[in-house]
Amino acid sequence: MSSALSVYLLDPAATRALVGSRDDQLLEVIRDSFGDQLAHDDDWFRHEIEKGAPTAYEALRTVVHGGPFSEDEQHAFQYGYAYKRLCELTGSFLDNSCFTPHRGDWLSVVDKGLTELGITAVSVAEFGYCGLPNPLPWTYMPGCGVWTPEQCAQALEQFEETKRKGHAPPLEPEVVDAVFDCIGWLRLAESRPGFGVIGFVS
Repeated sequence: MSSALSVYLLDPAATRALVGSRDDQLLEVIRDSFGDQLAHDDDWFRHEIEKGAPTAYEALRTVVHGGPFSEDEQHAFQYGYAYKRLCELTGSFLDNSCFTPHRGDWLSVVDKGLTELGITAVSVAEFGYCGLPNPLPWTYMPGCGVWTPEQCAQALEQFEETKRKGHAPPLEPEVVDAVFDCIGWLRLAESRPGFGVIGFVS
């Protein structure tokens, strides 16, 4: 089974602030502009919704209102995908061609490549963890992780230090491509003060 990594350039603090914001105007815009996408997701998760999971819009409304969340942990995935939709709407989608689809421990392999280049401030494997903001309930899927602006700046500094030392470890070509995708994300974050990266594995 393969997985996909979706990454977004955005202001992590501003995005987290949407959770519990009770911004009904935002919800109205989403419902009016992205109704087809919401309906598509409902069709995809039809069996879970028939078992009591919230619809895509219901989950989105719950996230924006900060609750109340379903007590059934099997329904928590919908809130994770609702937060991902907020990131899609407020952020810029970043190239993920080296990561989608991917299998097995590919994210850890890329992390090893980053580490060999001296970059330890960020990790792509962390996008597979449950880093959803409070009060969203824990869910295995989608995974979520954040590279803060500070982490992005530190990672770039680590990369520049490696370049100054002239250290070029032997890496497989596909790992090199993925690592330089990550560096591209970091440079884009650097160009936008206060911006970082939020990623989702699904």
